[in-house]
Amino acid sequence: MYKQNLYSIHTNHLEDKKIKNKNRYKKFKPGYNEELDCVVISKDGTIGNIYEIQGLKIAIPKTPKKINGSELNKKDQIFIKQERPQSLNRIKTIYDFKQHKEDLKEKYYKYIDTEFNYRTDGYWFMCNGIPTFLTGSHYIYLNWTKIDVGSPDFRQANRLFFYFWEACKLDYRSYGMCYLKNRRSGFSFMASSEVVNIATTTKDSRFGILSKTGADAKKMFTDKVVPISTNYPFFFKPIQDGMERPKTELSYKVPSRRLTRNTIRAAGTEEDTPTGLDTTIDWKNTGDNSYDGEKLQLLVHDESGKWERPDNILNNWRVTKTCLRLGSKIVGKCMMGSTSNSLDKGGDNFKKLYYDSDVTKRNKNGQTSSGLYALFLPMEWGYEGFIDKYGYPVFNTPSEPIEGIDGEKIYTGVIEHWENEVDGLKNDSDSLNEYYRQFPRSEKHAFRDETLNSLFNLTKIYEQIDYNEEMTSKGYVVRGNFSWEKGIKDSKVIWIPQKNGRFYISWVPPLNLRNNIIEKNGIKYPGNDGLGAFGCDSYDISGTVGGQGSNGALHGLTTFSMVDNVPANKFFLEYVARPQTAEIFFEDVLMACYFYGMPILAENNKPRLLYYFKRRGYRGFSMNRPDKLKKNLSKTEYELGGIPNSSEDIRQAHAAAIESYIEEYVGKKEKNYGNMYFQRTLEDWAKFDISKRTAHDASISSGLSIMACRKHFYRPVGIRKTKNLDFRFSKYKNEGIRSQLIK
Repeated sequence: MYKQNLYSIHTNHLEDKKIKNKNRYKKFKPGYNEELDCVVISKDGTIGNIYEIQGLKIAIPKTPKKINGSELNKKDQIFIKQERPQSLNRIKTIYDFKQHKEDLKEKYYKYIDTEFNYRTDGYWFMCNGIPTFLTGSHYIYLNWTKIDVGSPDFRQANRLFFYFWEACKLDYRSYGMCYLKNRRSGFSFMASSEVVNIATTTKDSRFGILSKTGADAKKMFTDKVVPISTNYPFFFKPIQDGMERPKTELSYKVPSRRLTRNTIRAAGTEEDTPTGLDTTIDWKNTGDNSYDGEKLQLLVHDESGKWERPDNILNNWRVTKTCLRLGSKIVGKCMMGSTSNSLDKGGDNFKKLYYDSDVTKRNKNGQTSSGLYALFLPMEWGYEGFIDKYGYPVFNTPSEPIEGIDGEKIYTGVIEHWENEVDGLKNDSDSLNEYYRQFPRSEKHAFRDETLNSLFNLTKIYEQIDYNEEMTSKGYVVRGNFSWEKGIKDSKVIWIPQKNGRFYISWVPPLNLRNNIIEKNGIKYPGNDGLGAFGCDSYDISGTVGGQGSNGALHGLTTFSMVDNVPANKFFLEYVARPQTAEIFFEDVLMACYFYGMPILAENNKPRLLYYFKRRGYRGFSMNRPDKLKKNLSKTEYELGGIPNSSEDIRQAHAAAIESYIEEYVGKKEKNYGNMYFQRTLEDWAKFDISKRTAHDASISSGLSIMACRKHFYRPVGIRKTKNLDFRFSKYKNEGIRSQLIK
């Protein structure tokens, strides 16, 4: 049974006397409320339920006593478009309206005023017995926006989208939203509706549109923005200059006139001189410097996950971000949304931008790294053909058919349908990954890469990643640190679970196997040698210019053994971090080896770690390279152990080790899945490039741990030399009566 985790609703605050008192006197102001740590999107001074969507808390208005549709039967309570009176359909401009008699205009004032209130404050209606609030932008989209199929349908997913967007607009800390979307989710039309909605109510402002190419931006402008503006009712439509259907710029200005003596004299005598908003909407060609140096009220960034080289969405955002602020004050917003291309076709940059927009990770100014707020709506919330007439997704297969929003019957749940599609593509990796990117159920799906350039079996890797996503709440992986008991080095190592620990572990050895150390002639050796081994990608320098540099990485892997409580062929430890000093990293590695009592195979081109082990008396833990006999080791290899990374044979053997492990132990098996639970390592395997190994710390260390556990595969075989032995026995030729000596 599917259980949604897209959002949660908080109501405990409503019992607080202080909240009740403020609601009574309508004292809540729109924007970020520090006391409740939420963004108030209510315009009437009250707050009701607080929705938490992807870490962002959003307070909607208090439920009013009078709600549209409350007089209907529960089953008939759906969103109903508010049709304008037929007689108003003939009125195209405000000038036409003014020519009517005052008594005729009087009867329409209330209707027009109500529509403006819905546009500003939002709209309440009953939906299958549930009071439902729509933001003003959402109401305009549903009631006054023309899309390719006519009028949009009401969907619960879009309701959450517009809650989130309204919060982005009202939060002074936010530059807008970065929306990771599904294909055919309606974002382009919603964004087009919003740019027209805000532009037609704002003076002296500029609105911009960007897409993956200039042609796409132009198409969005001419096919969506302009028709939406053209079809607005006369009371929402400001004075427009230029062509009725422009190609490059939509200008809400007073049409220019040629200045003559007569026109100047007439302008000075007219009482009702028309005024315009002096606001424009235009589009730009795609480029890193698009809109550079211009001030924007709203920037619509469509298909931002599909910018291919040389265009770079990260570079463009660094430029356009300055168009939305004056000093430290944010004066404009960005509405960014896209599906993701494969990583090497623009997806990688968009992925970084999306994760830099995590609202749970803010700097001291209260902003995310990008300034945007990330939103992801899983495919099951908006997949065509699986939305009921109330706008809710049909997640699970119903016992009886359900009426869909299009009047058709729904027989299957969207989850089962999606899983059937996935099963049908199991043998076509590229088609499967494209389907995942177009209709993702998780962020990991959305950022899947193509298999064409992958060295390893991406299907198996992603099967494991998907399985691990479902296991995250079951405690298969614990985060923490190791430390010496009572701070006494070389005594006993203990494991301490910590929220911000550097280690991730999925197995802790039983007490009798912990800290199992053997000491010979003053040198310590691992007591659990044969049960598993570590692989390590080390570094030598504590700090680098700019604070950058690769991480240190450590992985632990068990071998097959008959010892109880030791899982076979399981990665049990992952460490990918760069502490403040290299010595901290060295001590972390040493404590992990000590706690598990297992040897380590490390790269010896960065030898400080190996010298650290030797100096501390742990040379016995450092494995020699398995592809050489002891007598053939170089002087340094004999002294420190370790394995070089410069040899092409070693590189190929390393990659082959990871490849074979993935084939054997990762992904879906006959009845279950592999037990490799470390997502960072799986993701690093997925994008591993053997020609750029230094960028893949997790792959290097994990591959070395596999080689360490399978060292017998690489043991050199000596050449056997045969030698004829002469025992000096006499030989005779036995023919005739007497034997003859053979000389």
